[in-house]
Amino acid sequence: MLTIRCAACKNKLWKYDKIGQGEVLRCHKVRIKKYFAELTLENGKVKCPCGKEIGIDKGSFIKMDPKAFVYSGTKRNG
Repeated sequence: MLTIRCAACKNKLWKYDKIGQGEVLRCHKVRIKKYFAELTLENGKVKCPCGKEIGIDKGSFIKMDPKAFVYSGTKRNG
């Protein structure tokens, strides 16, 4: 389980169940287990409460901006 944080303000955003050892390129919404912050959606872009753009909402998943977030925790082998 990974904890996704904003790279700018270090706020916790959500807890994500990552399957596999690859990069976090997208976060599937069904695997987001807990939201910590109130995210805003502007023109299809997902933003942290501090205003930093985290990714783009693509429907069933969020396409992540690799420079906009940091994470900690362990990835699950699938």
